[in-house]
Amino acid sequence: MQVLTVAAMRRVDAAAIDGGIPGRWLMEAAGTAVAERAAMRLPEGGRVLVLCGPGNNGGDGFVAARLLAERGYAVDLRLLGEREALTGDAALASEAWTGPVQAALGDALQPCGLVIDALFGAGLSRDLDGAARTLVEAVNASGRPVLAVDVPSGVDGDTGAVRGVAIRAVETVTFVAFKLGHLLQPGRGLCGHRHLADIGAGQVALEAGRTAATPPLYRNGPELWAPTFPRLTGESHKYTRGHALILSGPATKTADARLAARGALRVGAGLVTLASPQAALAENAAQLTAIMLRPCETADDLDDMLTDERLNVVLAGPGLGIGEPTRERIAVAAAAGRGLVLDADALTSFAGQAPLLAAHLADGDAQAILTPHEGEFTRLFSGT
Repeated sequence: MQVLTVAAMRRVDAAAIDGGIPGRWLMEAAGTAVAERAAMRLPEGGRVLVLCGPGNNGGDGFVAARLLAERGYAVDLRLLGEREALTGDAALASEAWTGPVQAALGDALQPCGLVIDALFGAGLSRDLDGAARTLVEAVNASGRPVLAVDVPSGVDGDTGAVRGVAIRAVETVTFVAFKLGHLLQPGRGLCGHRHLADIGAGQVALEAGRTAATPPLYRNGPELWAPTFPRLTGESHKYTRGHALILSGPATKTADARLAARGALRVGAGLVTLASPQAALAENAAQLTAIMLRPCETADDLDDMLTDERLNVVLAGPGLGIGEPTRERIAVAAAAGRGLVLDADALTSFAGQAPLLAAHLADGDAQAILTPHEGEFTRLFSGT
């Protein structure tokens, strides 16, 4: 479940090597994983075009090419750059390849059943141009299925951004842990199916990827939260399953809050209360059942309401309104130390004021979840 930055992945590799695993072994394991996925894509054999770059990503490609050739595949290996310029483990991998090596030119792609993209990995730090850009554009235009090594060439491993131009892959094989670029668009969409391969770096090396300045990152999924997810027992009842408080906006702006209230009830909250201005009570009452309603006009009203400690989660934002009144409500909810979900207007109300929001959340030690879309994220963190 852990996600690594490019710098963290470099630390993992270094720790594995320092721990006694030769870099050549890691490259052999990576190339083996690529060859295995390629064989699954072409189980009946056929021709494979392997495009190798000038770094370790290209070394992985040399290993995969050698192993596929040993299995009887017709392998056409093309190198972007000079073979004599390869260094370190990539040079050793190229020496083990006994087949021909031709220049990787965009106008010389041969018919094949699969292209292996081993040009550039997650650490690419510049936009692709010149021969590299021409080659990537030619691969994309060919329509041939591409199996990418680490990330599709041209995808920034830390942001998912396209560095000038990028390969469109049907599958991407990466190693040890996913990188941010595999999960963030547009990189995520360019990866196709994402396959994570264990190359034997070890848990100790993985832990070495963390530093105090870079806290661990994780992919969201059941494996992350299922062990602590509340389970119903024979003694469960509504008061043991939490009471969610949803803050609604004024009349004519209540629909999103109602959807959230229904969602909270559906996922298992024992009780759900929708708090809205007095003028919106009738509108909410006309469309809700099984959800309690309470008037709430101001931050002081919310403060009074939260004296009831059974209200243990607050959702604020959808249709709530943008401005100081919403900021005051968030400050009150955060100071109460309840579980807090902030979305939409609750985030936009703090546009350019992320430190202020962070201070509110720290004030009451609130366990907060923020759910911004791209625009809300940009507004919230502008200037920081």
